[in-house]
Amino acid sequence: MTATAVGAANTALVVKDPKIQLKTFNGFRNNNTCYSSTYSLLLHKRIHPFSSSTSSTLIRAVSTPLKQETSVETKRSKVEIFKEQSNFIRYPLNEELLTDAPNINEAATQLIKFHGSYQQYNRDERGARSYSFMLRTKNPCGKVSNQLYLAMDDLADQFGIGTLRLTTRQTFQLHGVVKKDLKTVMSTIIRNMGSTLGACGDLNRNVLAPAAPFVREDYLFAQQTADNIAALLTPQSGFYYDMWVDGEKFMTAEPSEVVEARNDNSHGTNFPDSAEPIYGTQFLPRKFKVAVTVPTDNSVDLLTNDIGVVVVSDDNGEPQGFNIYVGGGMGRTHRIETTFPRLAEPLGYVPKEDILYAVKAIVVTQRENGRRDDRRYSRMKYLIDSWGIEKFRSVVEEYYGKKFEPSRELPEWEFKSHLGWHEQGDGRLFCGIHVDNGRVKGTMKTTLREIIEKYNLNVRITPNQNLVLCDIRPSWKRPITVALAQGGLLPPSYVDPLNITAMACPALPLCPLAITEAERGIPELLKRVRAVFEKVGLRHNEFIVVRVTGCPNGCARPYMAELGLVGDGPNSYQIWLGGTPAQTSLARSFMNKVKIQELEKVFEPLFYNWRLKRKSKESFGDFTNRIGFEKLGEMVDKWEGVPKSSSRYYLKLFTDKETYEAVDAIARVENKTAHQLAMEVIRNYAASHQNGKSE
Repeated sequence: MTATAVGAANTALVVKDPKIQLKTFNGFRNNNTCYSSTYSLLLHKRIHPFSSSTSSTLIRAVSTPLKQETSVETKRSKVEIFKEQSNFIRYPLNEELLTDAPNINEAATQLIKFHGSYQQYNRDERGARSYSFMLRTKNPCGKVSNQLYLAMDDLADQFGIGTLRLTTRQTFQLHGVVKKDLKTVMSTIIRNMGSTLGACGDLNRNVLAPAAPFVREDYLFAQQTADNIAALLTPQSGFYYDMWVDGEKFMTAEPSEVVEARNDNSHGTNFPDSAEPIYGTQFLPRKFKVAVTVPTDNSVDLLTNDIGVVVVSDDNGEPQGFNIYVGGGMGRTHRIETTFPRLAEPLGYVPKEDILYAVKAIVVTQRENGRRDDRRYSRMKYLIDSWGIEKFRSVVEEYYGKKFEPSRELPEWEFKSHLGWHEQGDGRLFCGIHVDNGRVKGTMKTTLREIIEKYNLNVRITPNQNLVLCDIRPSWKRPITVALAQGGLLPPSYVDPLNITAMACPALPLCPLAITEAERGIPELLKRVRAVFEKVGLRHNEFIVVRVTGCPNGCARPYMAELGLVGDGPNSYQIWLGGTPAQTSLARSFMNKVKIQELEKVFEPLFYNWRLKRKSKESFGDFTNRIGFEKLGEMVDKWEGVPKSSSRYYLKLFTDKETYEAVDAIARVENKTAHQLAMEVIRNYAASHQNGKSE
C-alpha cells in the first residue's frame, strides 16, 4: 500500500472516532494560553498517522507500493486515478492538445489545472458550446515585473477577450484563449518572466503577502518568506516546461535554504526516488493555500488559508520567527451541512530558520492524511476539524522533528487596502489604484498601459483585486496622478467606500460552477446598498464589507464579509452576516433563497436598526453578532418601511467641532454615539414641553 493509500485509509478511521471531534475555531483568541494536558499526552505518545493507535515509530513516506495485507481496496476519487496515470501531469493532456477538437477530454481537463488553466464555455450563448480556456498566472506576493505586465496586456488583446482580471489571490486571469493558441500564450508568459504553473490544481497555489512595497525589514522579510515557500512547493518534475516550451527551463536560481529544505528527508517527508520529492505521483488531495504577513496587516485574509504565517519581530524590529495558523478554507456545498467555511487556528511558533521545514511538515501531513475519496472533504480544514488541533500538531511535529513553541502575542488586526500614495521608505513612492472587481478594461486598461510603459514601473496585485504601481520617483507623482484621473482612475477618497472593500468572483458567463451573477451584478448591487443607506439615514462616508459569489465555493471569500451574498439559485442569494472589517470573524448564514429584486426588504430593517441601535463605532458585522440572528430575523419579518423621520428629518446636529467632541465624550460613557445622545436629549426636551413639564 502506498503512503497515500494508507493515509487515506487512516483518515477514514479517524473521521469516525467521536473522541477526536473538537469545536471549529471561530476567530482569534489569546495566543498566550498554554497547551492543554491532552496535548502534552499526545506529545509523549506521538500519534502515528497511518494507524488508529498511538506509536513512537518514526513516520516515513514511501515511494514504492507495498503489498496490501487486505483485499479491501481503498476508495479513491476519479481525479486521483487521473493523476496516477498521468506520468506526472502529462498524459493525456499532451495528446489532447494536438487534436482538432476545440475542447479536451475529462482527464485532460483535470490535468490542465495543474498547468494553470481551466476549460470553460460561454453560458450566455445558446446552441453548440463555444469552448475557451482561462489562464491564471502565479505571482507570489502579487509581484509583476514591467515586462510581464506589458506582455499580459498584449496577450489579453491578441488572444483573450480584451480584459485582464486581477484575482483575490494576487494573480492575473486571462479569459477567452482558444485551444489552438494555448501554447503560444503559455510560452509567451514563460518567456516574459511569468508562470502559470500550480496556479490551479491539487497543489500549493499562489502564496499571498502584503502588496505594499515598503522598504521595511518586516515587510521585506514577509515577502521573501512568501517567495521561498512558493519555490519550496513548486513542482519539480518538469511537466510544465515539457508541455509549453518543449522542455526548455526558465527558472531563476533558488536560495540555498529552499534547496536544502526541499531535499531534507531526515524526518521521512520525501519520496526519495521520485521526480516529485514532496508531492509524489498523487500531489495533494486538493488545492492548498498559504499567506504570509506582518502583525496588524490583514490585507491577505490570513485566516482563510490552509497555512497563515505571521512575522514576529523583536523590540528592535528584527524578525525572529513566525506564528503559524492552520486549517482555513472557504469552500462549501449548499444543503450539505458537513461542508463549511472555516477559519485557521493557531498551531504555534517557530524560529525564522525553521519556517520552510515547518511548512513542509504541514503539507506532508495533509498529503498523507487528507481524504482522497470524496473531494468535497479533501481540504486540510476537514482533517483538522476531525482530528482536532492537538493531534494535528502532534503529527506535524513528527515530520518537523521539533515541538512547536507557544504562539507569540500579536496586536489587533486591520484591513489595509494600501490604496493611494505612500512613501516606500527608499526615497520613492508607490500608488495603490482601486480597480472595480479587479477587471482591467477599456480606457482604464489603456491608461495603465501607457503609465507603466512610459515610466518603466513594476506593479503588484493586491488580495483585494487592486493594483499597486511601484518605485515611482517623487517628480513623477503629479503627471501620473493627472494621467490616472484622465483615465477614470480616481484617488480612493473619490471612490465610494462601499466599492473600496467590495469583492466579487467572475461567475457568469464563463465560470461553469456559477449559479447566478456576481461580478456583472455587483456594481448595481452596491448602488442599491448605498441607496438604502441614504434612505435609513446613514452617512455618505459609512460602509460595510460586501462580497458576492455566484456559487458556494467562496472564491471572493464571502464568508468573511459583513454582508455576504452567495448564489443559491437563478437571481437568488443566500445572505451571510457577521464578518468584521478586520477579517477576523466568520460570517454565518442568515437567510436562504432571497431573490435579487427582494434584497431591499432585508437590507432596510437591518441597516436602519444598525444606525439606530449600534454602540459607538460599532461595525455592522459586530452589531449583527451582538444582536443575534433571532432578533434580526424578527426585525426583517416585522418591517413596515422606514419611518419618515429617519431619512427626511435626519438633520445635522452639530455646527462646531467643540460641541460635538464634548457630547461625544459623554456619549461614550453610555456606549452611545454623539448623535444618539443628542437626539435623546432633544426628544426628552420636546416631550417635557408637550407634557407641560418644562421649568
